[in-house]
Amino acid sequence: MPFIKLTKVERKRFLVLITCLVGAIAAWLFLALNNKYIYTAKTELIYKDEPQKKAFKPLQPDIVDLQVEGTGWQLLFSRLRIKPQSITVSLQKLNNRSFILFSEQLFQINKQLETSQKVISVKPDTLYFDFSKRTNKRVRIKLIPDISFVKQYGISNQIQLTPAYVNISGPQEELAKIDVWYTDTLKLTDLQKPTHARVAIRQNSSNNISIYPSSVGVKIPVDEFTEKTVEVPLKIINNTDFYDVKLYPKKVAVTFLVALSSYQEIDEDFIEAAVDMNEWKKLGHHKFTVKITRFPDYCKLLNVSPNKINFIIEK
Repeated sequence: MPFIKLTKVERKRFLVLITCLVGAIAAWLFLALNNKYIYTAKTELIYKDEPQKKAFKPLQPDIVDLQVEGTGWQLLFSRLRIKPQSITVSLQKLNNRSFILFSEQLFQINKQLETSQKVISVKPDTLYFDFSKRTNKRVRIKLIPDISFVKQYGISNQIQLTPAYVNISGPQEELAKIDVWYTDTLKLTDLQKPTHARVAIRQNSSNNISIYPSSVGVKIPVDEFTEKTVEVPLKIINNTDFYDVKLYPKKVAVTFLVALSSYQEIDEDFIEAAVDMNEWKKLGHHKFTVKITRFPDYCKLLNVSPNKINFIIEK
C-alpha cells in the first residue's frame, strides 16, 4: 500500500490543523464542564436531634436521592465516587408529628455541601416514622478481640471490662431481642505485659436505639507461660453396675502451660481426669481413653500420658 508523501510545508500545515482541532475540542470541553447541570447523587442519612421520649423506626431506607445543581466537573467526579457523601437531618419535628420534610431543611442541607453545589430537591421529600414506647435495658458487653502475643506469652486471667454493662434505650420489642452488646474489634499485637486499652462500643445499625456509654475500658492480664506436669488420679464414670475396676496405671501425667504468676497455685487439685465405663460396656473397647473433665481456665493443655489405660473388671 503506497504512503502519501507530504512536503515540508504540507506537514507543517497538517500539524497546525491537528493542533487547532485539539485546542477547539479542549476549549469546548472546558466550557461544557463549567456549565451548570442537575444530577442525582445517592446519599446516606445521619439523624440528629432525636426525640428523647419516643422510640422511632424509619419506614424507608436511610438512602435518598439528592437533586444537585453543580458544574460538569462535579457531575463527572460524582460518577467516580465510591462512597457518597452523607448528610445530617434534624428529627426535631418528630416531637410534634410522625414525618420529616426535606423541603423544610434544604438550607441546612446545603450548608453541609461544597459552596459551588446546591441541592434543589430530595427524593423522597418526606420521611415517615413509626413510634413506640421507649424503654431502657442493661445488657452485658462482650469484647471482640484480635490480639497476638510474643512467643511464650498469653492471657493469664479473665479480661476485665469497665463498665461491664451498657445501657440501651429504644422500642421495647427490639430491646427484648438483645441480650449482649458487642464492642468494636480491639486489635493489639506482640503483647508481653499487662495492657490497658479503650475500645468503642459497636454502633447500632438503625437509629432508633441509643447506647451509653460509647466506649469501654479494657484490662488485659498478660504473663509469660511455662510448662508444668502434675500427676492426676483417675476417676471412673458411668459405673452404674458398681463393678470392681482396677486401672493400670491409677494416675496420669498431665502436662500444660501455666502463667508464671500462677505456677505454684495450679496443681492436681485443679484438674480432673476420668475414664468412661461405657467404652467397655457399650463399645467393647479393651482400653479406656483418658478424658480431662475439669481444667483450669487460662492454662493450655499439652499432653496426657498415658492417654490409654489398661483395666481389669471383677464382676
